[in-house]
Amino acid sequence: MKAMILAAGKGTRVRPLTYDLPKPMIPLLGKPVMAYLVEHLAKYGVTEIMVNVSYLHEKIEEYFGEGDQFGVQIGYSFEGYTKDDGEVVPMPIGSAGGMKKIQEFGGFFDQTTIVLCGDALIDLDLKSALFEHKRKGAMASVVTREVPWDKVSSYGVVVADADGRITEFQEKPEQAVAKSNFISTGIYIFEPQVLELIPSGVAFDIGADLFPLLVERGLPFYAQRRPFNWLDIGSVSDYWDVLQNVLTGEVAHMDMPGTRVEEGLWVGLNTSIDWEGTIIEGPVYIGSGCKIEAGAHIVGPTWIGHGSHICKDAEVVRSVLFEYTRVLPEVSLFETIVFKEYSVDRHGEMKHVSEYASKEWVNARDRRNKRRSDGDQINQDYSKERS
Repeated sequence: MKAMILAAGKGTRVRPLTYDLPKPMIPLLGKPVMAYLVEHLAKYGVTEIMVNVSYLHEKIEEYFGEGDQFGVQIGYSFEGYTKDDGEVVPMPIGSAGGMKKIQEFGGFFDQTTIVLCGDALIDLDLKSALFEHKRKGAMASVVTREVPWDKVSSYGVVVADADGRITEFQEKPEQAVAKSNFISTGIYIFEPQVLELIPSGVAFDIGADLFPLLVERGLPFYAQRRPFNWLDIGSVSDYWDVLQNVLTGEVAHMDMPGTRVEEGLWVGLNTSIDWEGTIIEGPVYIGSGCKIEAGAHIVGPTWIGHGSHICKDAEVVRSVLFEYTRVLPEVSLFETIVFKEYSVDRHGEMKHVSEYASKEWVNARDRRNKRRSDGDQINQDYSKERS
C-alpha cells in the first residue's frame, strides 16, 4: 500500500498559526502533526508517500526532505505557478485534483493507496482498515467517526446502509438537513480506478466532487466505522483542545519530551527556574533555554516553547506559548495561545498584541522591548545574561 498526505490548504480556520506555518507543520509536543502521520505510516510498512503542497510549501519540504530520517520515501507535488519575475504563487487545485496531477505526472497511484489529511493525529489500525476495504471489494473507502449533531456542519457527512455502502455524501450540511452524524475523518482508501473518474486540469475536491460522483454511479463505495483516536485540528479551538488532551496524557502513544524534574513538570535543556515564590502546577512543559523568574505562577496543562521568558510575578494558566515568548511582569494569561504578535483564546477569538491596553508579551529575542521601570530593569538584566 502507498500513501498520499494532503497538505496544500491554507488552514484559514487555524489563523494566526498559519500566517507563518502550513497547517501540517503546526506543532504538537514540539513536533509537526504531519511528522506523527509519517511515523504512523512507516509503522505499518507504508514507505512510499506523496505529499501535495502549495501554501508555504518550502517549510514542509525543508523539514521532511525525501523522508530518509523517517525510513520512508517522500515525494512532493507543488500546486501553483511561477511568475516571470520568479515569484512563486500557490494555487491549490482541490484534493482530488491534486491526486490527478500526481497521476498524470508519474503514475504514482498504481496500487491501493491510503490518502490522509495532514492536520490530524490518528492511531488507526491501517492493516485492519485495508483488510475491510479488500473484503468488501471497495473501489473507495472512507473512515468515519460519529460526532455530536451540533458539529456536523463542520464536516462531510456520510450516509450508509447496513452493510456500510455509502448512499449519500453531504459536504458540510447545516444541522437541520444533515442525514447522519457520521462524518468523514479525511482518511480514505482508493483503488487506482478511482483516478479515472477525476477530470484533468480542473479543481476537483474529494468530498464535494468525487464522493457524490461515486454515489451517483453506484460504484462500490463504503464507509468504515472503527474505534481509534482521531484528534482533528480544524480550528484554533480544536488545537487548544488537542494540546490539552496531549499534555494530560490522554493520548497514549505520545510522550512528553524533556526531563521530568518533579511530578507533572518536564523541562528541556539548560532551563533556569527561580523557585523563590514560584508555583508550578502540572502538567507543564518548559522548553530548552527558558527562564522562569521568581514569583511566577504556571498552571497546567501548559506548554512553554523554547527560549521563552516568564517574568517576575507573571501568571500563565492552561496556555500554549510558542517559542521565544516573553510574558512581562505581573501579566496574567488565561487559556491563551500566544504565537508571535497574536493571541487566541480557547474559543478562537484572535487579538493582535497592539489591541491590548498595555504590553502583555514581547519577542524574547528582541532586546528593545521594555515595560515600566521594573520591566525595564528585568529586560536589561536578562539581556546582560544572554550576552
